[in-house]
Amino acid sequence: MADNLKQKTISGVVWISIHKFANIFLDFISGIVLARLLTPHDYGVVGMLVIFLALARTFIDGGFGSALIQKKQPTSEDYSTILYWNLGLSVTLYAILYACAPFVARFYDLDLLCDVLRVQGLVLIINAVRIVQRNQLRKRLEFKKIAYVNVTANAIALVVTIYLAWKKWGVWALVVQQLLVSVITTSLYWITAKWYPSLVFSVKSFKELFSFGGFILLSNLFNTLCNNIQGLLIGKIYKSSTLGYYSKASSTESYASTFISNVLSQISYPVMSEVQNDKTRMISILKRFIGASAYMTFPMLLLLMLLAKPIFVLLYSDKWLTSVPYFQILCFAGIATCLQNINYFAVAAVGKSKAILKWTIVKRVTGLVLTIAGLWAFGIYGMLVGGVLTSWIIYLVNAGLVSKYVGYTGIQQFRDLLPIILASSVAFLGAYLLGQLLPISGNPMALIQLLAFIAIYLVISIGFKMESFFSTKDMVSVLLKKVLQTLRK
Repeated sequence: MADNLKQKTISGVVWISIHKFANIFLDFISGIVLARLLTPHDYGVVGMLVIFLALARTFIDGGFGSALIQKKQPTSEDYSTILYWNLGLSVTLYAILYACAPFVARFYDLDLLCDVLRVQGLVLIINAVRIVQRNQLRKRLEFKKIAYVNVTANAIALVVTIYLAWKKWGVWALVVQQLLVSVITTSLYWITAKWYPSLVFSVKSFKELFSFGGFILLSNLFNTLCNNIQGLLIGKIYKSSTLGYYSKASSTESYASTFISNVLSQISYPVMSEVQNDKTRMISILKRFIGASAYMTFPMLLLLMLLAKPIFVLLYSDKWLTSVPYFQILCFAGIATCLQNINYFAVAAVGKSKAILKWTIVKRVTGLVLTIAGLWAFGIYGMLVGGVLTSWIIYLVNAGLVSKYVGYTGIQQFRDLLPIILASSVAFLGAYLLGQLLPISGNPMALIQLLAFIAIYLVISIGFKMESFFSTKDMVSVLLKKVLQTLRK
């Protein structure tokens, strides 16, 4: 049993990694091309609607996806019930969004938003039809199929979007991209999952799943609202182009801070759910996942902060330089963000959804106060700093819940992370001082700082025999071998 779970875990990590790397490559191409064809205003228009669509999507999933994964043996009746619930709710929410679109446009004082919201809102109904199939594949750890579906959809949508942006479709190119991704992924999930619903809606199944998923729903709603509140405030108070600059900074930072943790979280949640009654194994799994996530993400974010300006010019062109200071501040938040999900899913895996909801309210209300107070006192930069403090509060609360319900204490977690923090900080300081001392500038200096940072970090890791370095190296080595073997098949 343990060996089978280990093999599924390794396979899952391999395919999630292939999936994520492929999507990062597509996003990289998208960032280079679309950022030159479109304007900050175009991205800002789409960004204004993110909070409305995100809240609606959260309602539709309703935490039932997590409930289906957390439940040991969900039945076909469970799956059918949730599918019909999602479909009915998505149609209702789309009707509400359609009716409210003129008011949203008036709120932002931008008439275009009415039509954009009504068209873009169709993704709610399309996505609702695929949630069950996707979670079935996650439950069975069939991440290979998930990778094929998502990479295929994103690649096709990107090609079409680039063409439309080149033909001057502006914001509508981004809307079409989201619609295409939804249509293609939904179609492919139905084909690959090979499951079709029966004509049954079980009130008993609904109540049973909602007893866990309902608390996850409320928790996710608070998280979604607070994660998107900054965009809402910027879009209301500032120009659409300012929101565009913020959106580009936020999305770029998000790729860096969540890439590794998302790979590990997607596989760690179903794996920890399988061993939820064995706390010793859970702690061992959690420790390795947290160490690997921090070892790779901490230095990456510090390096991106250091080289933010040349990176943005290289990827997006000079017209996006206003995003750079936003991006650098958000990277401080990203250091905490990379650890939030793994701790969160560890608590969810042991079924403590009520505790998750209670503490989500506490940490998110605190975050809202910090964000709004920062905006009121210091403008957009104060708001961003409030967001940084919020991210760290969320991480500390999640780590405290893990300490209480899993047994991996905050002190143990900090002790395991301290060598990574120190090594990353020393590498950052060394690379920064080189930039101040050497009479070189531009891309040559950026390359020197990049190489110096990596060299210092690796020398410290090897010289002080950091446990996280060797465990991450072994994990990456196994992963690369498996990826190569997989790609050769």
